[in-house]
Amino acid sequence: MPITRINVGPVHPSTHGVIRLVVDLDGDTIENVEPHVGFLHRGVEKLVETRMYMQSTPYMEKLDYVAPMSYNDAYVAAVEAAMGIPVKERAQYIRVILLELQRIASHLLSIGTLCNDIGQMFTAFMWSFKDRDIVLDLLQEATGSRMFYVNMRLGGLHSDLPPDFEEHALNTLDYLEKRVPQYEHYIERNPIFTERMKGIGVVSKELAKNIGITGPALRASGVNYDVRKNSPYYVYDKFHFNPQVLYDGDNFSRYKVKILEIKESIRIARAALKSLPEGDALGMPVKLRSPNPKNRISIVSRELPRGECLMYLVADPQRPYRLSIRSPCFINLAAISHIAKGERFADLFGILGSLDIIMGCIDR
Repeated sequence: MPITRINVGPVHPSTHGVIRLVVDLDGDTIENVEPHVGFLHRGVEKLVETRMYMQSTPYMEKLDYVAPMSYNDAYVAAVEAAMGIPVKERAQYIRVILLELQRIASHLLSIGTLCNDIGQMFTAFMWSFKDRDIVLDLLQEATGSRMFYVNMRLGGLHSDLPPDFEEHALNTLDYLEKRVPQYEHYIERNPIFTERMKGIGVVSKELAKNIGITGPALRASGVNYDVRKNSPYYVYDKFHFNPQVLYDGDNFSRYKVKILEIKESIRIARAALKSLPEGDALGMPVKLRSPNPKNRISIVSRELPRGECLMYLVADPQRPYRLSIRSPCFINLAAISHIAKGERFADLFGILGSLDIIMGCIDR
């Protein structure tokens, strides 16, 4: 049978982002997948060279519009490392709390859209948005915004936590802790979901390491690596948590790792709230001119919801001379041509959904 080439996309931005996949099929069996990207390219790495340091934080949040605070934190941390500015202790705790809440919100959206991608369980899709909305309420309470927060400042935060935030957050975490088993029970007891996820899109441990896959997709393939644990930052080393590792490397494992990571994020955020120290958490006011850099080059690694992000910053007194970003989604998308080969065309969307890519993170 001759090979048939079809275009998938460009798909609508309300999915994982504007992406086009060129798929070669032998019947309904995938022979090759070639991702075409660039539809959202804004040239952010070049754009920051024309802006003062803290003028670029809004651009960073647009890179991952599902977990914007995570990218904001990574960029500000790179500037702090270049300027030699320490982060206040209370601000470190608050950053951990907010970043873990952001991780929970991101994973909830990923799980819900994955169920929608394979055409099953619209109920889970609606559940995830409902519960994510509760988490966004907390982030709005802490930052004043529901989507783009821009709350990181050099050495701290734009504002401290409001009164009663700790109580509201603990109540929300208690609620989510009871909800996660309901997701597992509802989703994993569905035979259609399990048949379309287990054994599909397998990434072996060796392939994951050779390609450089990162985040939940890496840990689902049996590689125990999490920046928060292997190279702790802020106060992550003060909390006991375990990177969630599974070994099958298939779509189901990538889904399951996110479920398990929500549970771990709940534990981390709760522990940070209960041990939150007193003191000042406010960072430096935003100024067009930043302090002279103490380090010409800074390299910062952060564990974003979708994997490890590296910020390589070459500093000048007023603005970045160079900024290079190693984004997790770009590397993870590269795996699709390897793991989709031999699978059925109908399973392509489950594979793409399980990799959990955001095109803003790819098209920088």
